[in-house]
Formats: sequence, structure tokens, C-alpha cells
Amino acid sequence: LKVAHKPQYVDRIPRVIEGEVGSLLERIDERGRLREISKQLQLDVVWDRTLDVLSGGELQRVAIAACICRDADVYLFDEPSSYLDVEQRIRAAKAIRSLKEEGKTIIVAEHDLAVLDYLSDQVCIFYGEPGVYGIVSHVHGVRVGINIYLDGYIPDENVRFRREPILFHVKPPTPEITEGEPLITWGRMEKSYEGFRLTVLGGEARRGQVIGILGPNGIGKTTFVKLLAGIEKPDAGEPPVGSSGLEVSYKPQYISTDFEGTVEELLRAITKEDFASSWYRSEILRPLNVAPLLDRNVKELSGGELQRVAIAACLSRRADIYLLDEPSAYLDVEERLSTAKTIRRIVEERGSAAFVVEHDIITQDFTADRLMIFTGRPGVHGRANEPTNLLEGMNIFLKEMGITFRRDPKTKRPRVNKEGSKLDKHQKAIGQYYYIETE
Repeated sequence: LKVAHKPQYVDRIPRVIEGEVGSLLERIDERGRLREISKQLQLDVVWDRTLDVLSGGELQRVAIAACICRDADVYLFDEPSSYLDVEQRIRAAKAIRSLKEEGKTIIVAEHDLAVLDYLSDQVCIFYGEPGVYGIVSHVHGVRVGINIYLDGYIPDENVRFRREPILFHVKPPTPEITEGEPLITWGRMEKSYEGFRLTVLGGEARRGQVIGILGPNGIGKTTFVKLLAGIEKPDAGEPPVGSSGLEVSYKPQYISTDFEGTVEELLRAITKEDFASSWYRSEILRPLNVAPLLDRNVKELSGGELQRVAIAACLSRRADIYLLDEPSAYLDVEERLSTAKTIRRIVEERGSAAFVVEHDIITQDFTADRLMIFTGRPGVHGRANEPTNLLEGMNIFLKEMGITFRRDPKTKRPRVNKEGSKLDKHQKAIGQYYYIETE
């Protein structure tokens, strides 16, 4: 039995492999599918580049292509959606699933439930105590299996592995907030780098709101967050304005490990006397699962552990505005949804506002009240549209992507429609790319 494997940590690939993308892939194209797969995964733009200069998303697509081009009986893909935007995730899922048509066996470990749902025919649920033991459930059909996971209870094994089910809302979880003065407003702004220009349309955020930010990679989402945080200044237009003494807490996309000391020392330096309070432990440390890490040195943390600590550090600051750039990266499904709940709760309790850049559609659906959609041409120009309600925002974004979602009738979670299916065609015909309920 021959096995091909796409590793989890693609950012480590340049440490062990050198060379240009094109020549490396041509060398391992054992099945003559390279031309087709490279077009599907849009690898033409990186074809002549060396691996050491590629971004995380570019490395991910190269690694997926390399695995698919191998001649094997079984293909293993470990977290293929990491670093990819929504369109790239669907493209990767289609490329991986094409192996099924050739009678190949495909095994995928994935945290994005929408991608997992789109990719899979059957699922196994892994549960237990992280770092201690793990148990694998029986095989279930994809819809039933994901619903069992969200419910936290496996009926055929009579096992409850989570106290409470994870619940989704058919409508945005909070009513639209229109009362009172806006917490922060911004007018039209422009920011340019070498070869790239971002245009921001005016908008506002109010207390208690979580504004999700959606758009492809390289479109200016992180630049917009830096403009809000005051890290970058606009080339044209006025900087965002808010009430006097506006406090901003920012979790960057790429997290630094420069801090010398333990997790507890880091969080105590931010929270001061709040660290010892029961509120802090129950509202931040416990739901983000940071308590077991308190004695660990920050420099020794894994990607997921560091992400949880960075989110905790961001939310530990008493701020008017929280800016979180890709908080679900490296987190598993449960950690993603627990993080989403924590962000919502902190924002509502403190009367703050939050902006969350996120590629995981299900996590955005779970977190956001309103959406900002970024359009344009990645790496060339981006346009940040004004915030809109969740339904309208998702429709605009998914229409741009050419993807439709329906709601699962039991859990209300969003599910991707198979391209060209009867429901996909119907939703596109009526212009409703999101929120259709199915019986």
C-alpha cells in the first residue's frame, strides 16, 4: 500500500527542501496531472519562485499539489485549509476530492467544518483529553457525524464528550445596534504600498458590536486593521475618529514570541490585580483553555497554544476596540467556537466593539453581527466596503466567490452546497447565497 502525505506544518517545508516551485513539482509529477492541478490551485503566479520566499498560503497550495501529483493508493492531508482564504479552500477541496473519481482513498484532518463537510463522505470523531489520551469514534456519514460532534454526544456509543451542545443561530445572534453615538467612525481612506493600493469606504462601529472582516488573501484586510489600530497612517483621508482617549487592543496575524518569561507573567503584566479574580479565570482563562499553560515559557509554546495566549492577552486589556487578525489559525474546532463565544461575551459585557478578520465562514457566522467585505484584485488593489448586516454581507461575499450555503435543519450550521447541485442552482437563480433552510 503506497501512501502520499501532505504535512500539517507547511511553513517548515523550506527548511528541508530548496528550489523553484515549478521544477520541484515537475520532478514529483508521477501521474501527469500537474498542469491541471496547478491551474486549479492557481500556482502560475509562484511557478518560478523559490520555496523560501513563499507565503503560508502559497506553501500550502504547493504542498497540496505535490501530494495530489504523487502516485499512491492512500492520500493523507493534514489541515489543508490552513493559511488559505475561502475561495482557495474550496479550490483545494475540489482538487483533493478529484482523487476520489480515480478510486483513491483520501483521509483528511481538518478544523474548518464547512470545508470538512464539502470534502468528506464519512467522518470519524476524535475525542478525549488533549495531550493525555484520544479515542476514535465509529464511522458516520458526514452530515450525521458533524452534527454529533456539535451535539457533544455519540448516540450509538452512548458517550458524551462535551457538557453542552454548540448551537448556531438562523439569524444574527444580536439585534442591530443603532442607538447612541458610534464608538468609532472612519471616512474614505487610502493606503498604498509598492504595487498595492487599498481604498476604504466610510463606516462606523457601535458598542456591543462584533464586525467580521471577510475577503481573499492579499486584499488589504490586515492593512485596514492596522489603520484602525493607529499602527499605520492613511496616505489620503483622515485617520479613524472615536471618543476621546479611545483604547485599542490588537492581536496581530503573526504572533511574536519575544516575551521572556511564563504565560502567567505575561498575563499578570497586562491584567495587574484582575488576574487573581474569579471573573478573569471563568471568563478568559478557562474558556480559552489557557489555565494549563500558565507555568509554561512563552517561547516554548506550540502554534495553537501561542494563539490562545495571544487572544487571552488581547481580551485581557480593558479596551474600547478589540482588533483580532485571524484568531482561529492553529485552533481546533472546539477552540475556534469557544474563542468566538468569548469574544462576543467580552464585547457585550464591556460595551466595546470588535473587528475580527477570519477566513472560517462558520466561525464568522458564530461571531459577527455585521460584516465588512473586501473586494478587488489580490496583491494589486483592495476595496474595503462599509459594514453591512450579516445576511447581506454573506450574500455579497459568497456571490463574489461563486459559492452557496444552506442551513442544516437540525443544528442550523452553514453547509456548502455542491457546485452545480439543484439547490446551488436554485439559490444562485434567486440571488440568495446564504441562509436557505432545508428540510
